[in-house]
Amino acid sequence: MKKKDCPFCSSKHDVIRKSEYCFAVYDKYPVNPGHVLVISIRHTANYFDLSEDETTGLWKMVGEMRLFLNEEYQPKGFNVGFNVGLEAGQTIDHVHIHIIPRYKGDMDDPTGGVRHVIPERGKY
Repeated sequence: MKKKDCPFCSSKHDVIRKSEYCFAVYDKYPVNPGHVLVISIRHTANYFDLSEDETTGLWKMVGEMRLFLNEEYQPKGFNVGFNVGLEAGQTIDHVHIHIIPRYKGDMDDPTGGVRHVIPERGKY
């Protein structure tokens, strides 16, 4: 995906917070109320291609968004993660980290959390 075709680069967003290296917005298709994306300013698909300053900036923003979401939504927990590559489920070729608030009862058995990216193998 070229930068001009990237939905994170080419469209306006209601930005929650912005820094030198990233910005935070609500996910357009939220998994739960308060689902936020932390998106790198620099257009690149692979998280592992970011500089140390960029990754530090992203994770600092993740921490800030956790505080924001705790205040605004009072979740009981969080799932935090990102996808790298089509086989891992990446659908937008621009680095972004999902912060998904979790609430008591939002699913029957949350055991395993992010391990459920491959549902048959998530239980242990």
